[in-house]
Amino acid sequence: MKIILSPSLLSCDFLHIHKDLLELNKKNIKYLHLDVMDGHFVNNISFGIPVISAISKIKEDLNFKLDTHLMISNPRKYLQNFIDAGSDMLSVHVEADDDVSECLKYIKSKNVEAGVVINPETEASKVFPYLKSCDFVLIMSVHPGFGGQKFITDVYDKIEKIYNKSCEEGINNIKICVDGGVNLENAYEVLKKGANYLVAGSSVFKGNISDNIDAFYDIISKYEGDNK
Repeated sequence: MKIILSPSLLSCDFLHIHKDLLELNKKNIKYLHLDVMDGHFVNNISFGIPVISAISKIKEDLNFKLDTHLMISNPRKYLQNFIDAGSDMLSVHVEADDDVSECLKYIKSKNVEAGVVINPETEASKVFPYLKSCDFVLIMSVHPGFGGQKFITDVYDKIEKIYNKSCEEGINNIKICVDGGVNLENAYEVLKKGANYLVAGSSVFKGNISDNIDAFYDIISKYEGDNK
């Protein structure tokens, strides 16, 4: 599976978000990661349906897929709203207070990619029952709620366990995403452990966006070359 780099808009310049999106488009970015926080499931509030709807109006012109990560309580209640807003991918936490299987089933019934998310303190085995019914697994490598945190290195083992389990189950087309503290220093190791989808926030948007993305592309190319 082709390796994906998905910038997390939580770290963009919201005063100039359209400018940042145009810059991402120039660098051939195809996926945008959208962190939705409700102040209840996590101890922070970010953005929601109006922002995603606004971005959705230009996503086809810029050739983006919108990957919406729901860090919210009762996600089932809001799935259709986020689908209507233009989400192409939608993920819910195993730690959330709704039936994960039902959420995944509903998302997929709407022809939207369905994902399950796991927090750093949750055992990898908690996602195993959902591997055959989801399109992607999102592994949090920081505690959800705030951008700019340091990567939790214990998560390397979790990435490897989920990758190995998916191989064992013969699931070869699943996206294994890692989100939180992913940067130029650890990206190669994240890929080496089995991830194929990197979510990066401040390491993309802090400084020169174009140069940062090129540096990520260099790491991805090196990894792909080393693993032909």
